[in-house]
Amino acid sequence: EAVAGGDVAEIQKRARAAARALDKAASDGVIHKNQAANRKSAVMSAAARSNSKKS
Repeated sequence: EAVAGGDVAEIQKRARAAARALDKAASDGVIHKNQAANRKSAVMSAAARSNSKKS
């Protein structure tokens, strides 16, 4: 809903929260660290795309 509403600050906040959660999952051994990096990259790319559309 943040993406649909175009709230850039909210998008960035949620992307950072997702990155933190992925890092924690990797450090706890839930997912492999490379998988966490790939997922973080996808999240950040999506956030950047939505930010560039709103600007």
